[in-house]
Amino acid sequence: MESAVEAHASVSFSTALRFWWKLGFISFGGPAGQIAIMHRELVEQRRWISEERFLHALNFCMLLPGPEAQQLATYIGWSQHGMRGGVAAGVLFVLPGFVLMTFISAMYVLFQSVSFMQGILFGLKAAVLAVVLEAAVRIAKRALKTRLSWIVAGAAFVAIFALGVPFPAVILIAAFLGFVRERAARSAPVEDTSPPVRAGSNVRSAIKVLLVCGTLWFVPILAIITTLGPEHVLALEAIFFSKMAVVTFGGAYAVLTYVAQEAVQTFGWLNPEDMLQGLGLAETTPGPLILVLSFVGFLAAFRDATPFEPLTAGILGAVLTTWVTFVPCFLWVLLGAPYIERLHHQRALSSALAMVTAAVVGVILNLAVYFAMHALFREVGVWQRLGLSIPWPSVQTVDVPALVIAALAIVAMFRFHVPMLITLAVSAGMGVVYTLVG
Repeated sequence: MESAVEAHASVSFSTALRFWWKLGFISFGGPAGQIAIMHRELVEQRRWISEERFLHALNFCMLLPGPEAQQLATYIGWSQHGMRGGVAAGVLFVLPGFVLMTFISAMYVLFQSVSFMQGILFGLKAAVLAVVLEAAVRIAKRALKTRLSWIVAGAAFVAIFALGVPFPAVILIAAFLGFVRERAARSAPVEDTSPPVRAGSNVRSAIKVLLVCGTLWFVPILAIITTLGPEHVLALEAIFFSKMAVVTFGGAYAVLTYVAQEAVQTFGWLNPEDMLQGLGLAETTPGPLILVLSFVGFLAAFRDATPFEPLTAGILGAVLTTWVTFVPCFLWVLLGAPYIERLHHQRALSSALAMVTAAVVGVILNLAVYFAMHALFREVGVWQRLGLSIPWPSVQTVDVPALVIAALAIVAMFRFHVPMLITLAVSAGMGVVYTLVG
């Protein structure tokens, strides 16, 4: 499929490849930082895409499940060089971070008991609380602008923390509320000034995208289930992370709530401390933060390796988890890219996204509380009241060194605006000093 969007500036495919390869190594800072890098490089400096196209593409990608920064790179690559450009941009955006995260996962399981490594992980685990809180505040400033949005955020927090409502249900209810609210308002329709779409050509392209991406997505899953059985850990991972790829609106921090609910509590693949340390490690690597799922997939398969060797199983788990997480991202972008202008004018979709974003604030706040309980306390019990079973830490088991590191990280990021990577590095160093000296 050739590009349906006229490029702002003509650029060769080889030049584009070199940029996407470079971006894969420098894309630190989470979605906000990665989007800022692409805007500076592609809109302001290289002028490969116009400001209007960039913003339209970003709005479209924020409507999709999955990592919006990677999907934005995929869209811009598609706009320049069609299908091959989109695939190249999306893959190269993820590949360096995936390789590094898989290597880090192996080091984690092989050297976790070494004192130096324990110190690094202790410091990162405490500092992650500051990172999650900063994300919640940043998104809240953008999303909570009306009384209804505050109510939705609060309801989302209570639903997950106190009532145990599954993350997908919270997101779907919020989207439905936003959609119904806009339809009920019956506001005047927006004049559609977007260029006409050639239906026949795009129907053929859509069928092609569905067939190719659907095959790449489902054939490996069927092969694993047929070969290893539906109860094997790799089969369970393939099915679980495929479902997650469809409902994970709101970015990686929101996704982690769902992963914590299922991977930790339901499947028992890892414990809350693993989740904390995996997020801290993912924050220090380039690429989408959602690559923390590669860490989860590695640990789950490593610890239930039969019939493979543990390290081989771990690598297979990381590859499979990453595959079923990102193949759907290409499907959503390449399927919807020709219609991006029309999607931009759909107020009901924009309203649904606004309510989802508001709910995500409550979801991330729940994640912060979850991480705080497991990072700062040695024991977490259950508080029984009004028929509810709410997790609650034992105050007598507070971990004072972890509390000090977390407090310093929060002050550094919120008061002095110290960059996240520096905060994590210093926190890891304090963890090493405490472990070796203490």
